Amino acid sequence: MQFRAARRWLFGGATTGFVVAATIVASIESRPAGRKSDAAAAERLPLGPATLAETRTSREIAPGVTHIAIERGRASADDFWTVTVGLATSEREAAELEGKVRAAGYEPRRDRTAGPDPRGPRDRPLGWMVRVGRYSDQAAADRVRNEIAARGLSGSSVQHSGEDGHATTGPWSLDVLVVDPARFRGSLRSELTNGIVPGRETTSSVARRTGALAAVNGGYFVNGGTDTTPGNWVAGTDGDPAGISVISGTLVSEAVNGRPALVVPGDFGRGTSVRRLRTSITVRAADGATREVTGLNRQPGLIVNCGGVGNATPFSHPAHDHTCGNAHELVAVTAKFGTAAPQGPGYQVTLDADGRVTALRDSRGGSVPARGTVLQGTGTGAQWLRAHAPIGARLTVRSTVVDAEQGTALPLTAKMSVVNGGPLLLRNGQTALDPVRDGWSPENVKGADRTAFYNGWYLRRNPRTAAGVTRDGRVVLLTVDGRRPGHSAGLSITETAAVMRSLGAVNALNLDGGGSTAMVVRDAPQGLPSDPDGERAAGDVLVVLPESAR
Repeated sequence: MQFRAARRWLFGGATTGFVVAATIVASIESRPAGRKSDAAAAERLPLGPATLAETRTSREIAPGVTHIAIERGRASADDFWTVTVGLATSEREAAELEGKVRAAGYEPRRDRTAGPDPRGPRDRPLGWMVRVGRYSDQAAADRVRNEIAARGLSGSSVQHSGEDGHATTGPWSLDVLVVDPARFRGSLRSELTNGIVPGRETTSSVARRTGALAAVNGGYFVNGGTDTTPGNWVAGTDGDPAGISVISGTLVSEAVNGRPALVVPGDFGRGTSVRRLRTSITVRAADGATREVTGLNRQPGLIVNCGGVGNATPFSHPAHDHTCGNAHELVAVTAKFGTAAPQGPGYQVTLDADGRVTALRDSRGGSVPARGTVLQGTGTGAQWLRAHAPIGARLTVRSTVVDAEQGTALPLTAKMSVVNGGPLLLRNGQTALDPVRDGWSPENVKGADRTAFYNGWYLRRNPRTAAGVTRDGRVVLLTVDGRRPGHSAGLSITETAAVMRSLGAVNALNLDGGGSTAMVVRDAPQGLPSDPDGERAAGDVLVVLPESAR
């Protein structure tokens, strides 16, 4: 009720807008905002039974920019709260978990995951969630979880079955922004929160300070990073983009090579595309020696989401929410990192705006010149700097963004923005999900089994943010509330792809979601954040700016 009341206030009355489905971007501009229509006569979102009630309210924010609020479905009497003790992928694992549950005095149950292991075989589920109880409210499940923990079974969690990814009636609460470059005279671009890599800012705050008509959270980033060692979670500098970032034509962060990104070339959102990208950064010394630069504006030795180059360990392919390492790095730091370079052991040289070495340092840290570059080396990277970068020498740092599928360079124009994301959802109108390629494989990494991560992140329903492009070039931005039973169940990744396709996108990718999911329209946050503390601060934000801000 709280959310729906907010919707009524936002739109100036309890109107239900016309329904827009697969033909959303072809017909939306021809109808007046707020006009009622028969929802039952139009195609619905591909969520739950086709007979579910669905209402849509549309309003034009500016010429060529439309916001659509969608409410679909209802809470299901078949859904319940439960305590998940663990995830088993074999009969032996399931039996062991069940034995521990019975030893604690409870009767276990097996619930199948909503999909198979993406590596195969396809005829069996990924695994079984070993669970206890079916409860009508979360408090009852919380009590049982605490009791189980007190009896020696740690690591259990309280979950809602409506989020498992199996059939449900919802409900779902979604917000859609459609930007039509043929009519829009403003700009669509990405903004680093706080204007630099370190630190974060909420989508609402970015929208206010930029004067945006609307804004949506962007790509993945290091959330609360304080750890300085590789491991099974993100580590590094808080706010650091965990993948490629281009701001106003400047490469700010290197790619997780081969993962998809949203490319916005310039004003109006014209020519926006979804591409798999990689980056190539090199430094050449005056004596002709060259060296690969393995990172940009980050802590050496910490490669968030992996997919790095050089001697990345334990591998160089993408692995979402895993931090790979590299003891032999050469990382470039620019003013986009702020005024202070990352501190730590290694060797460092400072270049002025012309690329001449002005300072040497036997450790990492100190100031970053406003128009120069700091090169930080570890291991053989430090050795290379010592050998080829004396005071007064000139070094040339070159960076290239490459379309990983076409093998061609992507020219970075002055107004270009690039936002990292993944997994890829749609390609040429067809579902294009490849979780192993994009870094969501449930593989065992250094003794850590990522099966539960894949089930929880990919197969189960969560808040989501996604971006796509229609066949005629319109940009579709989607946010979906989640982790709020009775208000919105969220979407699995498969459902996110289906929803984006139904909204008219032919190419689409998933952006950062969960607690990061946020949309702001005319200074008003849409939906309800999933974090109990409210809207989460993000690393970068997509803003839709009026013509006056171009």
